[in-house]
Amino acid sequence: MSTDRRIVLFDLFGVIAHHQRPGAPAEMAARCHAPADAFAKAYWACRLFYDAGQWSASEYWTAVLRRLSRAAGTDTIEELRLADIDSWSRVDGRMVAYVRSLCDVAEVALLSNIPADHADAFRAAQPWLGDLDHVAFSGKINAAKPDPAAFRHCVAAMRAVPADFLFVDDRVENVRAAQAIGMKGHVFTGLDELAAAVDTWLPARSRTS
Repeated sequence: MSTDRRIVLFDLFGVIAHHQRPGAPAEMAARCHAPADAFAKAYWACRLFYDAGQWSASEYWTAVLRRLSRAAGTDTIEELRLADIDSWSRVDGRMVAYVRSLCDVAEVALLSNIPADHADAFRAAQPWLGDLDHVAFSGKINAAKPDPAAFRHCVAAMRAVPADFLFVDDRVENVRAAQAIGMKGHVFTGLDELAAAVDTWLPARSRTS
């Protein structure tokens, strides 16, 4: 079933924004005097709870530091938190321009796995997000991809049905999760391939208007 709407639902990191800045985890490890490999393991082991809004920034960094047998002082936590936000702050200008151009021919939304405090910082730094029809951050909606609840949030928030959506993500497991609830899916590998897929998916009247 479809309402004949066309909603392009974008992932953020790895599609519109770059993944974490190379070297940033090692820099954060050095800040708390921890081995880089051990830091990376602790960082990712605890991340889902932070991304999904189950832990605050303080709870997340306390858990990471405890895994590393390091003191979780307030100053250390804040230093790591700000460094972490900065490491995920880079966007791809060509993709931002493309996403904004789609707003003329389709509804455009965003679904990102990102902690709540990161989301606040990202939104403040990227005013173009206000041009989108809906923005969903995992830390705000308490569900992170590939949890079906994250996709269902977007469906309900936009008063749509899954078949109205084309979901774009660089991770195959997330695209498959979207397809499992009835969305169309595209695994992002680059702008040219994406633009061709979107042009094929949009109704002819939108492509030629």
